[in-house]
Amino acid sequence: MSILVFPRRANAPPPVPQALSPLAPAVVVGMPHLSLGGLSESWLLKECGHRHWFLLAGAAGEALPDFRDGDGAPVYAAFCGVSVREAALDAVAENDTLSFASSLAHVSRTQFCSRHVVRLGERMVAEVELVSVFVKRLEPGRNRSAARVRPEGLPPFVPGEVSRTAALAAALRSGRWDAHLGFTRGAARDLGTMVLNPCPSQDFNGAHFLYFAAFQAFADRAEWELLAPAPGTVSVERDILYHGNIEPGERIIARLKGERRAGTDLAHWLALEREDGGRLADVFTRRRLP
Repeated sequence: MSILVFPRRANAPPPVPQALSPLAPAVVVGMPHLSLGGLSESWLLKECGHRHWFLLAGAAGEALPDFRDGDGAPVYAAFCGVSVREAALDAVAENDTLSFASSLAHVSRTQFCSRHVVRLGERMVAEVELVSVFVKRLEPGRNRSAARVRPEGLPPFVPGEVSRTAALAAALRSGRWDAHLGFTRGAARDLGTMVLNPCPSQDFNGAHFLYFAAFQAFADRAEWELLAPAPGTVSVERDILYHGNIEPGERIIARLKGERRAGTDLAHWLALEREDGGRLADVFTRRRLP
């Protein structure tokens, strides 16, 4: 694993005015923030990911998140896991004002965890946790060559902070898990498959990686195709555990490994893979039917 030092550059950008800061606590909801059924989960993940990136910059003493290695090559925060808990997305409507309370913790020598509590007035409408590592491409332009790097320009790791999402991601990657969200590894079955063809202009980010929030959208598309829930179904909790990335032009296979319904509760486990069988993500979801 490489060790990177992020020196403060002489021409570093000036601080962002607080009124324009992406960490401003209030967001007024409009159509870009909504979907059928309430607050868009896709927008929520993108917003929390944006805040996570700026929290990392602040921890490094920088105004903007422009991390580079000693050769000037860009270094990015890649997400290992994302968790959404206690979601009440259908409580949010146009012109509502959401408040964000965000924090960052160093949870291992290489991992950082941000936590975001989103409220509508006094009511919590979601708690989001994101865990990331720093990566760089070892081969220019090739996403599969991305490898972890350990930054030295951030505060030193002090044991004490823990992350449920980080522990779950590690267990899934290593195969050391038995059950999660009511699904057991030994009972996994192929209940249906769907081929997804990610669109470069929609599903990849500005760093040319398949965007972490696109995995949530893929899970919802596979759910719609394979399980056909009623329109207006909303997430209550979700865990996305990431294993890899793809190149533009590669397709994804979504495999339904488990499904459970009880009253208005719909839960499922989806495995996302490359066509060559390489693991991309496991997505565990609990949704509420209208």
